[in-house]
Amino acid sequence: MNISSSAGMRGTPGAFAYSATKWAVRGMSRAAAISLARRKIRVNSVYPGLIDTDMVKFRSPEETEKRLSRVPMRRMGTSDEVAAIVIFLLSDDSAYMTGAEITVDGGATL
Repeated sequence: MNISSSAGMRGTPGAFAYSATKWAVRGMSRAAAISLARRKIRVNSVYPGLIDTDMVKFRSPEETEKRLSRVPMRRMGTSDEVAAIVIFLLSDDSAYMTGAEITVDGGATL
């Protein structure tokens, strides 16, 4: 399973290397899903958006508000919300899923 930021779901201005590596991870995940399916190995990707963790605490309140203005749900997600998706993907409830790309970003990549 790949967990990478939702910024990999769209281009990011001025972040050529970052965007290239995120798109590479998406391609590798898809190729792995195709290659490993016959061995009953599933490969899915989770792309969290702005999640309320220590990682985002370095931003100023103004920068955080600016980022939240681009999130249709107008809030940060929680690590529990991301974990719930990961737990689902690890469970037998997702037994027929492979190659899925799931964004957990409050609609930011829409």
